[in-house]
Amino acid sequence: MSSDGNIASARRLPSVDEVLRTGIANAAISEFGRSAVVAAVRDVIADARQAGTGAAAEAVAEDARLLLQAKAVPSLRPVFNLTGTVLHTNLGRALLANAAIEAATDAMRSAVALEFDLEAGKRGDRDDHLRGLLCELAGAEDATIVNNNAAAILLALNTLAKGREAVVSRGELIEIGGAFRMPEIMSRAGTKLVEVGTTNRTHFKDYKAAIGPKTGLLLKVHTSNYRIEGFTSEVSARELAGLAREHGLPLVNDLGSGTLIDLTRFGLKHEPTVAEVVAEGADLVTFSGDKLLGGPQAGFIVGRKELLAQINRNPMKRALRVDKIRMAALEATLKLHRDPDRLAARLPTIRLLARPKVEIEELVGRIAPLLVAKLGAAYQVESVACASQIGSGALPLEIVPSAGIAIRPSASRGQGRALAALGAALRDLPVPVIGRIADNCLMLDLRCLEDEAGFAANLNALDLSEGWDASA
Repeated sequence: MSSDGNIASARRLPSVDEVLRTGIANAAISEFGRSAVVAAVRDVIADARQAGTGAAAEAVAEDARLLLQAKAVPSLRPVFNLTGTVLHTNLGRALLANAAIEAATDAMRSAVALEFDLEAGKRGDRDDHLRGLLCELAGAEDATIVNNNAAAILLALNTLAKGREAVVSRGELIEIGGAFRMPEIMSRAGTKLVEVGTTNRTHFKDYKAAIGPKTGLLLKVHTSNYRIEGFTSEVSARELAGLAREHGLPLVNDLGSGTLIDLTRFGLKHEPTVAEVVAEGADLVTFSGDKLLGGPQAGFIVGRKELLAQINRNPMKRALRVDKIRMAALEATLKLHRDPDRLAARLPTIRLLARPKVEIEELVGRIAPLLVAKLGAAYQVESVACASQIGSGALPLEIVPSAGIAIRPSASRGQGRALAALGAALRDLPVPVIGRIADNCLMLDLRCLEDEAGFAANLNALDLSEGWDASA
């Protein structure tokens, strides 16, 4: 188009005031506010002017409304987690129990006695809301709460071994999510790392030889996100506790995920409970709130009262504390652990991990035909047995028998492209569906699917016609 043609098209664009007088714009103003609509209208007109196209006022108003609707969609959106990983770090880890959600909502809606002692009528300590519960469930003298387990171990190291040495086995120098490594956390805490033993074998004598005048503490790290098998050796927490006491040093045991109940009652492999580790003699134990505990993100430190007093005096504690919303949700979650017999019915994490395979298979039998009808001949839909993972570094070798749906392109060529496109289409649904691609198929593990009706309704929006053909 010539320059004169572009100018002529631009002249056919309405003014901002003209667009704002349309019914569409007035409705948009009621929904989004006048300033937002004006800005959107200007953006639409500017784009049309740059493209050299014209448009009626109503068309500009509609484009502006759609632009505002797209911007209004939350970035943090609910999804259907069909990955087969129950505690998926990238998908928010634990789902909260109804009791925790209600408690958090109440805390959001009103002022609460977060740091106010109602009985004494003076300032209180926010940790008091959870201290008694944690001590009861963990069998510990005292407890404190921070915003995650990495913060818990950082705070403990900075308090007890700043400028001093922390002795730890080479086989326990873990890396957690996001490439955060234990040696780096120790460095930021101001603690000098002293490695003992080798990757696969560490002995009692290694720890004993490393203790010197600059030693601040002994550190044991539970390798909850990996396992070393074969020719291995490690020193038990009970042995380390005795060695630490002999030299007047604290033993800090980082459990990582951490659980307050024996998981074997739910058919899972035994994982050391916090109470067991405390009973073995650890002076401090750190663990997470949003993994096997099934609550919101948090980190706990439980153990000896005099050590917790030092930790609570550390100025870093204020920077790492949790707010009233998480405090309320944590209290409700911890109270559920008082009744292990009903925990699977009340706590989503345990409910999903304990969900019977036969129940999931029945669900697969109802969902698979819906996918067959929606995907047509372009894809093969098969009901399959699969294995779920706990996730978030908890019991890394433990798999839970499950059932799912394997979707494969019918055409032999371009399978990778077709699977990627299908995965993208599922993620583009009103409630995105997240599966995993493996063995030349898109796998949907239904262990975590509880809203069957919502999922079925969501599939109605699946559109496979946007510029690609899986059968090509």
